[in-house]
Amino acid sequence: MLLSSCRRGLGAATVSLVLFTPAALGAHPAAPQQAGQQSLPPIPVLRTQVSPAESDQTRNRAAPGVTSYPAAAAGDGATSAGYNLSRWAEDWRGYRDPARRDDPLDRLKFLPLDDDGDIYLTLSGELRLRVNHTTNPNLREVEAQRQDINRIVAGADLHLGPNVRFFGEVAHGGIAGENIGAPAATLRNDAIVQQAFGEVSGDVAGMQVGARYGRQEFTDGSNLLVSQRDNNTIRYVLNGVRGWVRGARLRADLFDFELTEFGDQGFGDDPSDDDTRFSGATLGVVAPTEWLGGSKLYFDPFVWRLHDEQRWGDTTARERRWFTGARLWGDVGRATLDWTVNHQSGRFDNREIDAWQILAAQTYRLGAGASAPRIGFHADYATGGGGYDQGTLGNATTPFGNNIYYSYQLFLTPSNLITLAPNFTFAPVKGVRLTTEYQFAWRENATDAVYRANGLPFAGTELVEGSKIAESLRLQLVWSIAPRLSFTGRYEHLDAGPVLTRAGYAGSDFVAGWVSFRF
Repeated sequence: MLLSSCRRGLGAATVSLVLFTPAALGAHPAAPQQAGQQSLPPIPVLRTQVSPAESDQTRNRAAPGVTSYPAAAAGDGATSAGYNLSRWAEDWRGYRDPARRDDPLDRLKFLPLDDDGDIYLTLSGELRLRVNHTTNPNLREVEAQRQDINRIVAGADLHLGPNVRFFGEVAHGGIAGENIGAPAATLRNDAIVQQAFGEVSGDVAGMQVGARYGRQEFTDGSNLLVSQRDNNTIRYVLNGVRGWVRGARLRADLFDFELTEFGDQGFGDDPSDDDTRFSGATLGVVAPTEWLGGSKLYFDPFVWRLHDEQRWGDTTARERRWFTGARLWGDVGRATLDWTVNHQSGRFDNREIDAWQILAAQTYRLGAGASAPRIGFHADYATGGGGYDQGTLGNATTPFGNNIYYSYQLFLTPSNLITLAPNFTFAPVKGVRLTTEYQFAWRENATDAVYRANGLPFAGTELVEGSKIAESLRLQLVWSIAPRLSFTGRYEHLDAGPVLTRAGYAGSDFVAGWVSFRF
């Protein structure tokens, strides 16, 4: 009943959302796109000055006696210099002071609606223009593909005092180019209510307690498992309720969502999917700082359940899958780590599920400064097997992870996959960061297929021998041109290994560049 009410309420919310929007969204003509190919994510633009959101004076303003769980580890993503991929996670109350504003757009971050400034509106927006070029799309020796992609987003965050807020966000995605096939609705969408929720929060016995209801992003976990998929033009959003209790060193989050059926025509054709469910609990613990000789680590055990339709092998059926695991992440001196282990169980088409994932990324900073070069690697293990059999299903999967981690072209996903990828990040000049990576990829189970980001197999790979899938060279350059403006460039060369070539697939080159403006 609760989720059904959410679904009905999104249509009505459209009217109020447009009132909060600083710019109207126009219709965009339909344009096709190659199946499976998606756009790339922007890098958050960092402001050069310290944001008022970082000021201690703006934290816990309503209850100075409350000691909050660290904001960066509360399951809402990372906020850097005031900006977050999830715009509702930003806090611009410091801009009530005119002296802290640098330009006219800063005024839009805090618009007081009463004399005290306790009721206020924050406006946000993004314009992203991008071009992708791919040779041998879908790893077939065919003509190259070019995608010309644009994203327009406008949002409003209305605060009615310290304990009640309403957030709304609308978006438009357009795509054109050459050889782009039929586009997914997350790449081409004339207009969508991307987020629309209400939230209440308060302080109880020294703890922060809150609940959020409506359409929203969810990123409380490893980015490889749950992500808003900024790689898409239209974000991945869910519909339902999320609640939390947060203390100084412990937290608990509970949630119950339905997935979204994305349309591409305009407002009103992106309903909540009543036949799906993503629910569960995530706990959080701030580890003692004396661990490992001095650290800032977080330990997050979780139990999640995903109920959706899946395809494995030649069978498409309903699947109920449980994810039981834990994540350890944070800093140990100059080292940064992000480790996740989870076991997956449940049923697919009356078959038992028994799968594992081990996801481990680590880097080491080579100097004392935050901009010093970093060297590191990621090593990942995801079981496979049973996709084309009738026994136990051993294929691991993710609820809605960020798969450009393995391939900018979305040719790999953590199912029946083993990877090892050393990397190096440095700043050749001020304002520019360059990351290089070389990745090796193998099948975990040589009798099962190679799976791409959308969960579908590379047909025929289940019939050939061998383990090695590919080697990939990847480069990323991020140039922070101005506080709100950035350019990102990416290149990937995928050298197809024996498993792919024996099944008739080829290598590929991918080049992308985009400009992102945010306020």
